[in-house]
Amino acid sequence: MGQGTDQVEVRPARRGRRRAGAALAVLTAAVLGVAGCDAVGGDSHGPSGSASKRPKPAPVWDRSPDSVAAVGDSITRGFDACSVLSDCPDVSWATGSSAEVDSLAVRLLGKTEAAGRSWNYAVTGSRMADLTGQVTRAAAREPELVAVMVGANDACRSSASAMTPVADFRDQFEEAMGTLRRELPKAQVYVASIPDLKRLWSQGRTNPLGKQVWKLGLCPSMLADADSLDSAATLRRNTVRDRVTDYNEVLREVCAKDRRCRTDDGAVHAYHFGTDQLSHWDWFHPSVDGQARLAEIAYRAVTAERP
Repeated sequence: MGQGTDQVEVRPARRGRRRAGAALAVLTAAVLGVAGCDAVGGDSHGPSGSASKRPKPAPVWDRSPDSVAAVGDSITRGFDACSVLSDCPDVSWATGSSAEVDSLAVRLLGKTEAAGRSWNYAVTGSRMADLTGQVTRAAAREPELVAVMVGANDACRSSASAMTPVADFRDQFEEAMGTLRRELPKAQVYVASIPDLKRLWSQGRTNPLGKQVWKLGLCPSMLADADSLDSAATLRRNTVRDRVTDYNEVLREVCAKDRRCRTDDGAVHAYHFGTDQLSHWDWFHPSVDGQARLAEIAYRAVTAERP
């Protein structure tokens, strides 16, 4: 009887331990299952919909910068827009104060702010080789946007053979961009394309006064012997036209390597300047109306939403 009693008493204890073990196993599995759902890391992607709750990174390109510096050549200085053979920065497409132009700086900042927070470091006659020096001076102002229009004078030389080689043009632009990035790592850069110089010749040659001014030495590679249509003159003009196309491709390629740089996608080069958009002093540089068209193109490019 004593042994039988012991056996009867032991069996319930074993069943209790089995039940307790099973319950513990179920509880452990449940806890592990919950932990597995909440854990983030390894191959786990977290709960469904968690990505949508993460804050989106700020865009690299700011469509409303609070300061503008301009660099480049005679076009950005408003050359021949107000009087013959003279700069007129008040009508500059980039930083001018003229209400007729409504410059890029005024459109972005407003007239009052633009007066104190925009600067024009362009120099008439400048070529791409001069851009690094201009960028260095502009960087001292710490602008949030640097507007660039340069390259026409690299094509406007004494002859087609004297034009800046494309490889040199590229090296000089890369040097300028490198300098800008060292001085202003987060500054944005807008690069305007070079106008179609052959189209400017075709428009301006209809004006006798303009052609007289051209004889003073204005862009001889394109404008010399303005009325000549012989094969040599045609070849020379086409060579200049093609070089400008190559320069614009360099501007696009170099800019594309910098995530804080954008071009006008060739809009200035494609724009059909008519006689109303050309200086009535030399019939080659932009008039006040032409400067306004350049400002429109720049503003659209700077404020456009892009991926």
